[in-house]
Amino acid sequence: MRVEVEELGACKRRLQVEETPEVVRAAWEEAFSRVQKQAKLPGFRKGKVPRSMIKIHFADDVRQEVARHLIPDVYRQALAETQIKPVEDPDLQEVRLEEDAPLVFSAVVEIKPDIALGAYTGLAVSDTPTPLTDEEVEEAIGQIREQHAEYRAVERAADIGDLVIVDYTLTPEDMEPRSESGYGFVIGQSQVMKEIDEAVIGLVSGGTRDTRLRFADDHRNEVLRGKSGAATVTLREVKEKILPALDDEFAKTVGAFETLDALRAEVRKELLARRERDNRQALEEKIVEALLAAHEFQVPDALVMRQVGHTVEHARERVRRQGVDPDKLPWDYQKLVADLRPGAEKAVRRTLLLEAIAEKESLAPGEADVDAEVEKIAQASQRPAPAVRSMMEQSGDLDGLRFSLRERRTLDFLIERAQVTA
Repeated sequence: MRVEVEELGACKRRLQVEETPEVVRAAWEEAFSRVQKQAKLPGFRKGKVPRSMIKIHFADDVRQEVARHLIPDVYRQALAETQIKPVEDPDLQEVRLEEDAPLVFSAVVEIKPDIALGAYTGLAVSDTPTPLTDEEVEEAIGQIREQHAEYRAVERAADIGDLVIVDYTLTPEDMEPRSESGYGFVIGQSQVMKEIDEAVIGLVSGGTRDTRLRFADDHRNEVLRGKSGAATVTLREVKEKILPALDDEFAKTVGAFETLDALRAEVRKELLARRERDNRQALEEKIVEALLAAHEFQVPDALVMRQVGHTVEHARERVRRQGVDPDKLPWDYQKLVADLRPGAEKAVRRTLLLEAIAEKESLAPGEADVDAEVEKIAQASQRPAPAVRSMMEQSGDLDGLRFSLRERRTLDFLIERAQVTA
């Protein structure tokens, strides 16, 4: 085999590959044998078609069989010989494959860049952690209180914050009316169209109001987008929100708390842990920003587009979880890719730079570190650790875990050696 490597850029190479006629001829013989075992022709039993007939009637099948096996094998050998590690499948070009001639092709591949690491320790960043305030703790207690609120029927006009039960009829322009009875929503929480929200305010039980409305341009029902229409709303019942008293009895209803102070202490503990994670993440991002500013390098377009693809798929999944078929939405993928590309390129640069530092500093996690994390996952899911590890190996999540651990150790390393000032 002969392999020549041409540099097409910082992240792109062309491999010009030539394999000997002897190897090609042997591959052709193997392909003939495989095809012959499956070949069927009138007058011959399966697997008994003569070689001469195979060449006449199954020449294309033999050629495809050779290409399917030989080209990938030769390509893998070329990669091993040149020590090139592509990040994506090759773009095969100028393929010449004949039975008694050398196999010739070129493979254009993208690779990770060689990053010339500059200074990455002693990075100077300014960071002031955001403290947790008593007001935030009380706000969280208030949210828990809201979650335990009750709604009780009242005889008065409906107002913002009330839970109302209504009958309504919607008549979009040039469409048949649609009615629903006993529909409930809280006024002022954007659970219905704002025109319906406003129409209910001031009504008493049994009251009716007509209103004009307009459907949003991005309404999930494509037929209704931008349409105007009319609505008739009849109020059946008004329910007022009653908040529980903020006392020890309330704390007992929330969980295993004997007093309100115990509940407040637990809320503070959880909020503090979350705030510390947020502060840590903010510091990490400042370190990474300083790191990226000090290192300029190109990244493979394949990795950028893969990152864009992940982001788009996550967006589609969010839409799917909301009960909407993403294939029925008018995605402008060209604009979406253009908008997402800068962030995706930055994410790839971040990953490659941290990877380069981890390799230089030997920060890859050991198997004991991986086992400890698997054990945590197993305990959280109440499953045996060996079973969890096996599932993660099969799904590829174990490699993802190793990646996360390596990145965490690298960021720890950088933060410990950074010059952080308030």
